[in-house]
Amino acid sequence: MQDENEEMNIHEKNKKEKKEKDNNKKKNNSNNGGSKKKFFTIISIILIIAIGFSGYTYYKNNHKDAEEVSYTQLIQDIDGDKIAKIEMVSGASSVKLSYKEDIDEAMKSEDYANYVNELIANTTAENEVAGSTNEIEQKENNNEVQEEASPNEKYYSTFELKSEDKKTAQIPDTESFIELVQQKKLEGKNFEFVLKKRNPLLSVGEVLISIFPMLLIFIMFILLFQMQGLGDKGKVYDPSVSSDKVTFDDVAGLNEEKAEMIEVVDFLKYPDKYSEMGAKVPKGVLLCGKPGTGKTLIAKAIAGEADVPFISMSGSEFVELFAGLGASRVRKLFEKAEKISPCIIFIDEIDAIGSRRENAIGGDSENNQTLNQLLVEMDGFGTDQSVIVIAATNRPEMLDEALLRPGRFDRRINIGLPDIGDREAILKLHAENKKIDKDVDLKAIAGDTAGFSGAELANILNEAAIYATKRKHKAINSVDIEDAVKKVTVGLEKHNKVVSQKDKELTAYHEAGHAVVSKYLPTQDMVKEVSIVPRGVAGGYTMYKTIEDKFYVSKTEMQEKLISLMGGRAGEKVALNDISTGASNDLEVAMKIARDMITIYGMDDKIGPMSLDQNSDMYSQLQLLGPDMQDAIGKEVRIIMDDAYSKAQEILRAHKDKLDIVAKLLIEKEKINEEEFKNIFENDK
Repeated sequence: MQDENEEMNIHEKNKKEKKEKDNNKKKNNSNNGGSKKKFFTIISIILIIAIGFSGYTYYKNNHKDAEEVSYTQLIQDIDGDKIAKIEMVSGASSVKLSYKEDIDEAMKSEDYANYVNELIANTTAENEVAGSTNEIEQKENNNEVQEEASPNEKYYSTFELKSEDKKTAQIPDTESFIELVQQKKLEGKNFEFVLKKRNPLLSVGEVLISIFPMLLIFIMFILLFQMQGLGDKGKVYDPSVSSDKVTFDDVAGLNEEKAEMIEVVDFLKYPDKYSEMGAKVPKGVLLCGKPGTGKTLIAKAIAGEADVPFISMSGSEFVELFAGLGASRVRKLFEKAEKISPCIIFIDEIDAIGSRRENAIGGDSENNQTLNQLLVEMDGFGTDQSVIVIAATNRPEMLDEALLRPGRFDRRINIGLPDIGDREAILKLHAENKKIDKDVDLKAIAGDTAGFSGAELANILNEAAIYATKRKHKAINSVDIEDAVKKVTVGLEKHNKVVSQKDKELTAYHEAGHAVVSKYLPTQDMVKEVSIVPRGVAGGYTMYKTIEDKFYVSKTEMQEKLISLMGGRAGEKVALNDISTGASNDLEVAMKIARDMITIYGMDDKIGPMSLDQNSDMYSQLQLLGPDMQDAIGKEVRIIMDDAYSKAQEILRAHKDKLDIVAKLLIEKEKINEEEFKNIFENDK
């Protein structure tokens, strides 16, 4: 119970620390991007309002359902006393007209009759409430209303036409038209002139429309200015204030690489010591290695050990459509670094901007300008020695020679895949914050994961933790880790997939062929598990147990690897006298091995010791060796493939009984582990 309580306390403590780290990250992100978000929010609101008012004003000015009258006709109709009412908005360039003939026509309608009756009723009610003392006067008023209602003269001026029944006219000048109307009224023309106040919203809309082009230009100018700078790119990681400070203790393995970087760390801590001796610390360090080997992590650890700021950018962040922006960002990056020096600039995937320069136009020309600026900043006039550039790439052969020369990237450190000791250290590091069962042997797991990168090992433990949670285990056990390894390497297991008996038999003989052939090949790894349960895109799989890490591969081992790969196709042929599409991936891998044996490693006796650089123009190299060289290479590749296929069939025919036993056991159990597979071959000893 005490152990369980301690584990629970440690687990709760880890959860609290993780929450604090997440909160600090959120605060930092909100502080960095808050002002920019507010600015763009304001600009977006202004744009939306401007567009809305523009559309509204445009609709008001251009949505004309009413009939339009020319200005000349309008003057004539005023003189002819044909207009009953003229409506005008202050400052507007158009007027609405109610013609008498249209009103007369409307008065004949049923709507107008209802309108008159309603008005009479309202007038009568008002008179009754007023309580007139003179009954004669009240009768006269009623008679007067009735007399006036019949000819429709009293309500002639108060009747309002519908908007679509009114006509419109455009006026050239507002002031002149008002003076004209006043003059016509003085002449005795019988019409009503109504001048309305202008809607303030329309005024604001027109103002926004007038300034909208300037506002748009201003926004574009700001965006271009920000693009020339770094913006959100080039985020600064400061170990002195960050809660997730990374040091060499957080980097498992890579002992030689860390020792190489101690000099850089020591210079950043004590620069005067080296300056007095006249020593110059490397201005640049290039980290090369496969993805997931820890290039970014070790660069961050250097900044943490030296306790200096760390500016991180990706090579793709320098690339833009507009010419000159990439070079501008390089300048801004180094200006930013010099202000907070001593510091480290880390450029991830530098091959995006550091590839070989060529005579090019367009986007390639922009990359050349960006690279030129980077070369100048790293080793040119006025360079700052307290700024060290660390770059990472998994394609060093793509980089320009000028970038790799001493004075820029003085050191090149190759970070390879971890060996068994490093893998064990990586697993222990990532297991610290996980509940691992005492029976789990991390050293054994490290032995079974040869060729795995640090990122893949971390992913395996994470998947194992997920499995343990789903299965409601108290801690991560060996089964969880083994299933995680299979999931990462082969794919997700598909138990519910319906497989016919014919396909199951074919898959069983295919996988049995791989396993049995590998058993009789001395250089091949031991079989760890054979399964016909579909995983990922594979219908089945054969897993091997790695005994040791290998840094060199012999010709014999490569030939036997080809025989092992062809064992699946040979198993189908020997047992079923038929072949299937299940060997497509095996053939693809085998073809690459056979081609590399000839064109890269020079292992073919007929072609001889030669190597063709596949990253350059291989066709030109083949032409240099003669017109028949390409055909000769193809023939040798085929001979190697045919020889491997024949030997695989020979092994299976010689051990047909073992092939049948393994296949039948697979059909029955679907999986065979290492012990069960060994028991089948015990009688051969």
